[in-house]
Amino acid sequence: MAQLIAFAASQAGPAHSFITGEALRAAAERLGHRLALWVKSPLGDQGGWSEAERAGAQACILASDLDLDSPAPTHAPVLRIDPTEVLADAEGAVRRALQLAGALPPGAAPAAPAAAPVAAAPAAPLRIVAITSCPTGVAHTFMAAEALEQGAKALGHRIQVETQGSVGAQNALSPQAIAEADLVIIAADTQVQRERFAGKRLYVTSTKAAIHDAGAVFAQAAREAVPWSGAGPSSTASSGAATAPAEARSGAYKHLMTGVSFMLPFVVAGGLLIALAFALGGIYVYDDAHKGTLGWVLFQVGAKAGFALMLPALGGYIAYSIADRPGIAPGMIGGLLAGTVGAGFLGAIAAGFIGGYSVQALNRHLHLPKGLEGLKPVLLLPLLGAAITGVLMLMVIGEPMATVMAALTAWLKGLQTGSAVLLGLVLGGMMAVDMGGPVNKAAYVFSTTLIGSGVTEPMAAAMAGGMTPPLGIALACWLFRSRFLAEEREAAKATAVLGLAFISEGAIPYVARDPLRVIPVCVLGSAVAGGLSMFWHIGLQAPHGGVFVLAIPNAVNHVLLYAAAIAAGTGVTALGLGLVKREVTAPKVA
Repeated sequence: MAQLIAFAASQAGPAHSFITGEALRAAAERLGHRLALWVKSPLGDQGGWSEAERAGAQACILASDLDLDSPAPTHAPVLRIDPTEVLADAEGAVRRALQLAGALPPGAAPAAPAAAPVAAAPAAPLRIVAITSCPTGVAHTFMAAEALEQGAKALGHRIQVETQGSVGAQNALSPQAIAEADLVIIAADTQVQRERFAGKRLYVTSTKAAIHDAGAVFAQAAREAVPWSGAGPSSTASSGAATAPAEARSGAYKHLMTGVSFMLPFVVAGGLLIALAFALGGIYVYDDAHKGTLGWVLFQVGAKAGFALMLPALGGYIAYSIADRPGIAPGMIGGLLAGTVGAGFLGAIAAGFIGGYSVQALNRHLHLPKGLEGLKPVLLLPLLGAAITGVLMLMVIGEPMATVMAALTAWLKGLQTGSAVLLGLVLGGMMAVDMGGPVNKAAYVFSTTLIGSGVTEPMAAAMAGGMTPPLGIALACWLFRSRFLAEEREAAKATAVLGLAFISEGAIPYVARDPLRVIPVCVLGSAVAGGLSMFWHIGLQAPHGGVFVLAIPNAVNHVLLYAAAIAAGTGVTALGLGLVKREVTAPKVA
């Protein structure tokens, strides 16, 4: 049994660096040898070689395409190899290292050049177009785009990625680029319009999958993508036409997140306009005594227009995610009725799913003569879907939902100090569990949708909990420098800015490197921030923006206390990381 050491670093990004290293480790184990692995990536160093492993190494494998000084020991032979060669034949790479060390197993022969064709040939370069989108249109949208671009570059593919972020589509795909593409990839956690890709091979996945392993996404897309037929409620194609199998992967969570992403601008605009109205005219600015003043007008725009459209947008775009454009009218009508009967966001969510799935079922089972098929998306489906949704909202589920919503609102408004702190602890902790994942989004959606009901304290707790992890990590990099790598300390400046902007994903690189220590500490710090926020009864009118919305008068009712809650959570996180993280002892690459 030979002792090998390996160093993996790929310019394609963290995912390829980790995959290259693990491929070498697995190949060595299959051949009956030990391999100590050191992976270097933008997320930091993972693994490393102990002094004993370094000194006892019989051969070193440097699988890197980066311009780095060699970390290899001087006493052992070194195999320099490109990461793509490792991915094509990891066992062959290990055998070549063993040959250099003179440690091939008895009877085993090194991989001969003539046997090279047996290894899997690299896939032919593809022309790819892609779209990335996440519910808030901030971090995950652009992280997924960057991962896809780096992965395509490493594999020799040509790619153009359109990001559908909070400021709209950027780097939009042209008709020519789509026409020339061999493959279309949609990496999104919300529904994306697909009509322009009719006839193209299309594959749908999540932003998380693209960020985690872009190479695997490309490989799976090449195997599983099928031509997008365009069949669906918004198409005039036959309703019996097959749709892409990836469509089945769209679940209730994705539909809900689509609705939330379209609802957020109404909540932001409405909440901040109301805050400005209070700043100009006082807390009774809505009274007739202030009628005609700028404050009264801003209140009407924010409360009577912005917030009034929040529930229709939520219901309408949940239905849109399920049934495409014919679902918008039933969902919006149902969301409006939910507000009318007092069912609130719970009723709007129910209306969205009822409208979407009813339209989807009608589209599948309602068959018309070919000449009349075009009437379905513009006439029959919206008409029948709206009728079904409206009748159910007013005659069946509206009143029960209104009762539940009234009870929830009364309970939240009447929380005693102990219960309020407990809710704050839970919401704050949830925001740090997965840094933008499903648990984080569950707490965020719960808090955001309550703003329209006049319950703003949970939103303050959630935002404080989401800001704390990146701020705490950035502070820890400054206070406890020996616990972090040089590149981590340098990146802490950007991490702090992301934290101030309420972008929790800034903590992800640090979590990825040391999750068992970083996540529990971040959850603790976020829980402290959320608990203090609820303890001080802090309310927040805006669901996003971080410290940049605090300058708006009345956006937060107790600005200094809110800053103190965030500072306390940040301090707990930083001190906790200083206690639990070990000093960095892994060797560095210059």
